[in-house]
Amino acid sequence: MNRTKWTGTALTMVMLASVLVACTSKNAEPAATNAPGSTADAVGAKKLDPVTLKIMVPGDRPKDFDGVIQEAEKRMAGSLNVKLDVVFVPWADLAQKTQVTLSSGENIDLIFDAPWLHLTQQIAAGSYEPLDDLLKQYGPNILKNRPQQMWDANKFDGKIMGIPNGNSFVQGRVYYVRKDLREQLGIAPIKTYDDLIKFAYAVKEKVPNITPLVPAGQDVNKGLSEGAFRHYWADNKANIQPSPALSESLTLYTKNNDSKIYNLFDEMDPMVWSWIQNARKLYQDKIISPDVLAIKDVMEPAKQGKAAIIASNDFGVKDDIQKALKSGNPKAEFEAVTFMNLNKGAVLTNSLQYNFISVPVVSKHKERAIQFLDWANQKDNYDLLVYGIKDKNWEAIGDDQYTFKGDGYTWFPYVWIWNPTTDRQDASQNEETKKLNKWTADASNFTIDKLSGFTFNNAPVSNEISQYTSIEAKYYSALFNGVVDSDAYWAKFKAEAAPLAKKIQLEEQKQIDAFLTKK
Repeated sequence: MNRTKWTGTALTMVMLASVLVACTSKNAEPAATNAPGSTADAVGAKKLDPVTLKIMVPGDRPKDFDGVIQEAEKRMAGSLNVKLDVVFVPWADLAQKTQVTLSSGENIDLIFDAPWLHLTQQIAAGSYEPLDDLLKQYGPNILKNRPQQMWDANKFDGKIMGIPNGNSFVQGRVYYVRKDLREQLGIAPIKTYDDLIKFAYAVKEKVPNITPLVPAGQDVNKGLSEGAFRHYWADNKANIQPSPALSESLTLYTKNNDSKIYNLFDEMDPMVWSWIQNARKLYQDKIISPDVLAIKDVMEPAKQGKAAIIASNDFGVKDDIQKALKSGNPKAEFEAVTFMNLNKGAVLTNSLQYNFISVPVVSKHKERAIQFLDWANQKDNYDLLVYGIKDKNWEAIGDDQYTFKGDGYTWFPYVWIWNPTTDRQDASQNEETKKLNKWTADASNFTIDKLSGFTFNNAPVSNEISQYTSIEAKYYSALFNGVVDSDAYWAKFKAEAAPLAKKIQLEEQKQIDAFLTKK
């Protein structure tokens, strides 16, 4: 996920706008400072009245999280006077849980969302508060910690509807590969996708009880399904990418940076079809896990030493994954392999971030929510929330690196405060990974998509998107992981979904043409 970035894909039904539109910003608490501006203004004015902010984010609660929150609340006690009620939602339940929370009008102050989840749908439904004015008054650190290009590319209808959480302009994509098994089998370092698959077949033949390949099978993570994941690789010379309307689905897609929306139901692209058929062969040959659609978190078999290859977002191997693997087998080791085209300008980017934190319109503490995030965007406080208690959970390596100590805390800033200014690099990563991370943070390394800054307004086709995504959930991950017969199930998928996809495509193209006319 974009460990993120665990990124994944969840496109869910759009709720009725009327449920939330009535809950407007008039519910926001009065400004609590004598002077507008930074968190320091609030600190310098007086101790604010106590509030508890309810925050909903994805993932699992780290063992030492409560201690970290206690320390954060202690630091804020003499100024912001905020307590934090942080609710963690399992990834598999994220789409449904967050939608129900928003549609019910439950009081919540900050919530994770993403373009691959239901960010645009919830914006169209009126679920989120525009943040431009709140950030100007209460979020100077939030604003300065993200470059202007990031802000410009992550507005929706010209407004900031969520704070983008990221530190790069392109997300790294890799396979985790069991290096120890590769060396045991006498296989040279993997340089190409063909090399990867040869390794997978060698594992199947010679290493029992290890699943050769575990891609993501949950709909929430369909961008990590085996067939779809391949659009990130260098052989995708046409730069086939999901369209803005269905941001993790290749059914509607762009290519060649020509600002046109293409539709697989109109004409199947030969390259995409080859990815689907290849996944089918891998599944039938028992290379892909037979339980791929049932595995909720692909990192669990990775940690347990039961998988030889895992699809993942981000360059490098996460330290907690490596440590978990080694705890069961000290000789085991993952290495990260990427097939991205690293030549200057070869990769297309719209600079859209994968993760956002938004303020629901129902929040009664909108100002304080932004003040808290601004506080969290200050270096020492960022270090606390991202890495845990210093010298207990983590150790600083200079000013810009860190290393975790033990397993009491895990890395998850992407769900609420991640930014390129205060972020540290994982010192456990090798020099190549650190180099790649710096590459992703430099916008000059990439070609800017002509649709950068375009926001699709799904209101005119909200019903069609709702119906389409429900249908797609039955077919997409199964097809792109090879679980079902490609021809038969594509025909079924097309019969049910093509009319809906066509309406979405036409509306999307109409909006793109208008956007380009004004650009």
